[in-house]
Amino acid sequence: MAELVGNLLVAQSGGPTSVINASVAGVIQEAGKHGMIEEIYGGLNGIFGILNEDLIDLNEERAKTIENLKYTPGPALGTCRYKIDFKKKPEHAAKEMDRLFEVFQAHNIRYFFYVGGNDSQDTSNKIHQEAVKRNYEMRVVGVPKTIDNDLPHTDHCPGFGSATKYNATTVMEIGMDVGGMATDEGSCCIIEVMGRTAGWIAAGTVLAKRFPSDPPHIILVPEVPLNEEAFLNKVKETVAALKYCVVVVGEGMKNAKGEYLDADASRMDAFGHPVLSGAAEHLAEVVQSKLNTKTRTVKLGYAQRSAAHLSSLRDIEEAVMCGEAAVRAAVDGRSGFMVKLVRSSDNPYHCATDLQDLNDIANAVHLIPREWISEDGFMPNEQLIQYARPLIEGEPKLQFDGGLPKYAQLDKMPVDKVLPARG
Repeated sequence: MAELVGNLLVAQSGGPTSVINASVAGVIQEAGKHGMIEEIYGGLNGIFGILNEDLIDLNEERAKTIENLKYTPGPALGTCRYKIDFKKKPEHAAKEMDRLFEVFQAHNIRYFFYVGGNDSQDTSNKIHQEAVKRNYEMRVVGVPKTIDNDLPHTDHCPGFGSATKYNATTVMEIGMDVGGMATDEGSCCIIEVMGRTAGWIAAGTVLAKRFPSDPPHIILVPEVPLNEEAFLNKVKETVAALKYCVVVVGEGMKNAKGEYLDADASRMDAFGHPVLSGAAEHLAEVVQSKLNTKTRTVKLGYAQRSAAHLSSLRDIEEAVMCGEAAVRAAVDGRSGFMVKLVRSSDNPYHCATDLQDLNDIANAVHLIPREWISEDGFMPNEQLIQYARPLIEGEPKLQFDGGLPKYAQLDKMPVDKVLPARG
């Protein structure tokens, strides 16, 4: 196969993780080993920025900065939630795809890597298909990312291990606080974590349990609809036995009718998903009103996807590995694939990379197997624990300045624009 000589473009999309930049670092460092890749560019704010020709020259960044990206949270290149929607806006989408390829051609982009989750992989797939359709020689490889851990065909997703490590630690600490203040009056604390469709993030907090009486005492995941009566009985039993109850709930939790516990259907994101907010508050009202038990809520929010200070070293290393594998695949002539992680052993843990056709990835969801959750639906079992435990192992050696972590910052030298401004 003849070498494809040209420039590389890497971008990030969707909600970030604490290791999203590690994948970018992997792409950059691996790309530097291949002579056919001439320039290495970053797209600011994902597809949205690329449409505006907002590119930066990553060759101008210091090697030390790129290395430190591996331990830096937040999307260093910026992300977006932007959809090129051929179904609802075919004419507009066609114009945007024309513009996208004008940018690719103007800057001789022959290698494109998009670091993202479900919707991002759908975008990668569309770009690959358009490149084939237009007979434009370019290799497109998706790099997995999402704390939700819901991409199919990969054993797990970079970002999930670190989010699990932070969340499980936080649940342990909150549990010690709540348990230490427990009195005969009884109390309940409900902690809400992310997870729209799949409950991996909530389920991962089971790792906080060292003993049966340790929190969390109840974990609610979207895969198992809420049985309100059984839930209230479980809370009541736990408070009676321990004087307190800690509940973890995924934001996408649904009731027996299949409805989100608390979603604002009047507000949709760019991909048509209703804005989820308030599962914990909803449950707190139920507990407070029906059990007359003092109840507080905690929403971990952005912290669970940006807590680099408590990230998993294994997660960082695998995120880098995925970025490196994407470049090697593209250099070898592969396009239209996403890098996936393939586990061959739990103990000792071993995981390698492979490729999966983007057609199999786009807009599909990987759910927790029902057999990994207790019969009553309130607690993941040993199978989930065995799956998740290796992913949180190892602690990175962070740099500190003035007692606080010192994170990398890109210089972001802009690439000259050569096209008319986007209309």
